[in-house]
Amino acid sequence: MSTIWTPGGEYVPREEPPKQPAAPPPGQGREPTPEEMQAALAEARRVLQTPVIEHIGGHAMAMFELAALHLEREAATNGEEKPDLAEASLAIDAMAALVEGLGEKLEPYRGQLQQALDQLRMAFVQLS
Repeated sequence: MSTIWTPGGEYVPREEPPKQPAAPPPGQGREPTPEEMQAALAEARRVLQTPVIEHIGGHAMAMFELAALHLEREAATNGEEKPDLAEASLAIDAMAALVEGLGEKLEPYRGQLQQALDQLRMAFVQLS
């Protein structure tokens, strides 16, 4: 390797170590173990045993809870924050897309989900 002359004397550049590729995140960049494959298949079977309407109802209620949290932000933060109406509105619209978009397909839960949606809308109007 050559040197570089500087006013302070000869400088010998050090050789940089070769850059190592970044390690892949856990579970990526490798084949899953047989145990991991079995666990994933067992989870898929469990999900498939639950009727789709149960999953949809759960997602609709998750939107309800999310909207309610944004509407009740003032209470949750001891009056430090005001309700976030924009975020609540998006969650309400998402729930409405499920409940009103699927309509009769949501029986026997349609009535309960529609009532929950109506409650959110009423709370939103009162806070607006």
